[in-house]
Amino acid sequence: MANAHFYIEAPPRLRAFVRAREASLILLAVLVGAIAGLVVAAMSATTAFLHVILFDIPAGSRLSSQLSVDPLRAIIVPSVGGLILGFVFLLVARWRPEREVDPIEANALHGGRMSFRESVIVAAQTIWSSGVGASVGLEAGYTQLSSGLAASFGRGFHLRRADQRVMVGCGAAGAIAGAFGAPLAGAFYAFELVLGGYTPASLTPVGVAAVMGYVVANAFTPSSLGIFIGPTGEVLPHDLAIASVLGILAAMTGIGMMRGVSLSETLFKKRLWGPLRPLIGGLFVGMLALLSPQVLSSGHGALHLTGMMQMTLGAIATIFVLKAMASMISLGAGFRGGLFFASLLLGALGGRLFGAGLNAIMPSLQLDPNVYAIIGMSAFSASVIGGPLTMTFIALESTGNLWLTTAVLIAVIISTQLTRELFGYSFATWRFHLRGETIRSAADVGWVRDLTVGRMMRRDVATIDATMPIADLVRTFPLGSKTQVVVVDGNERYAGIVTVADAHGALGSKATTVHDLAHHRDTTLLPFLNVKEAVAAFDRAEAESLAVVDSIQNRHVVGMLTEAHTLRRYAEESERRRNEMFGEP
Repeated sequence: MANAHFYIEAPPRLRAFVRAREASLILLAVLVGAIAGLVVAAMSATTAFLHVILFDIPAGSRLSSQLSVDPLRAIIVPSVGGLILGFVFLLVARWRPEREVDPIEANALHGGRMSFRESVIVAAQTIWSSGVGASVGLEAGYTQLSSGLAASFGRGFHLRRADQRVMVGCGAAGAIAGAFGAPLAGAFYAFELVLGGYTPASLTPVGVAAVMGYVVANAFTPSSLGIFIGPTGEVLPHDLAIASVLGILAAMTGIGMMRGVSLSETLFKKRLWGPLRPLIGGLFVGMLALLSPQVLSSGHGALHLTGMMQMTLGAIATIFVLKAMASMISLGAGFRGGLFFASLLLGALGGRLFGAGLNAIMPSLQLDPNVYAIIGMSAFSASVIGGPLTMTFIALESTGNLWLTTAVLIAVIISTQLTRELFGYSFATWRFHLRGETIRSAADVGWVRDLTVGRMMRRDVATIDATMPIADLVRTFPLGSKTQVVVVDGNERYAGIVTVADAHGALGSKATTVHDLAHHRDTTLLPFLNVKEAVAAFDRAEAESLAVVDSIQNRHVVGMLTEAHTLRRYAEESERRRNEMFGEP
């Protein structure tokens, strides 16, 4: 039955059936994709309902597409909503002090294991944050809850590590496909951001989940979640060259946006008590909404508002600045959500500005601003979110224009590469970096951390006292009986390693005790070090064997590890993970 992480265990025969047949994983993916579509529809409907109730807008309309909102509600709703969220954070931290794990971190470090209850909490906080008008996207909540449910299914069926990770990817694929009406983008979101790569073994389940997520979400909210900017003109050869310039600008702006979120978070944390941060953040967002309602919530309505693309350049630039500020303040203040849709909206606005601005400077180019809105949307999102192919397919599925997609791909490649060179992270992995994690993608490195010195070491270690005469060591350990022995002092603390062959060769020399022959006196391993750290320690010490001590302070010997065994175990585990990834036995 269920454990602390809440999953329902499948019957043994059904588990055996699923584990034995690859096709059964596809059936699970169908179920996960359908549930992800339901999650998207339910969360979107709940958020829209909150907008109608709290902001008094017409039912069926979107908050960020309103030309104006009631000024009093614009100020009070985000502020009071933020205060409530702040106290909820306080209560949740006392009830469940552990930090939640998102799909990317789950697949990178934990073999696809996520807490269902934590996912529900994050999804609920995301709905509330967007519902009270904070400038955050729902996509983080969609993927969190969908992937959390998928992880629970995987654990219930006792899936292998690789299959468990694929299930998490299926949940994310179905959620993104349903949110944007874009199955290809959903699938590649899973490949690039959640699984950390594409493999033949993951293609079918992830693809099926993406299609199911799209079908189910579209059945509840047909064509209302996708992206619509307006008709686009013909893409000419010079557009490809100009798109590369837009890619550079998108990367620089994206890096600035991510730095801005980090700076905002630092300022809020330094100066305000936890529950007050969302209150003040909500107040700022409400004040910005008085100038432009398009800053509220995720921005779906604003991106649907084709008329906004026909505004004056000054008006578009104003909305761009206000939306960027609102997003940075919202996330820095602690509202739940992400930058996915905000980055799409900002990129579209920035691309529109870029195209229209060039037309004003060089009218002979006759650039189509809607073309550059699509290019900017994808390039900016690729810089902030990552996933260059994901953003390229969003453009393709939104427009159906292959030539435009070529220009998008050029801008996306340049934007992604420049962001990697100058910044090194996407928004998700930048957040990990700020928490002290070193991961830069969802590629499975968790097994490296699990393969520790404590798991690899030998515990039957021969120890001798440092004051033992060399002649006694030679009598105790004839040649061939042991290769090395560990030296300890009178307090049983580590004092070095002696090679038995060296001891036999030292008979008759000036050395009198084993302490005189001890090597690596100051170099040891600790049980919690992972295999990569152990290999690095062997390289630094230029040693073939090292002792393992319980702690730096106590230095009590608990085992011995050789470099050869470490490298062999590393190679074996690497090969095993590679086989799992490609579905090989």
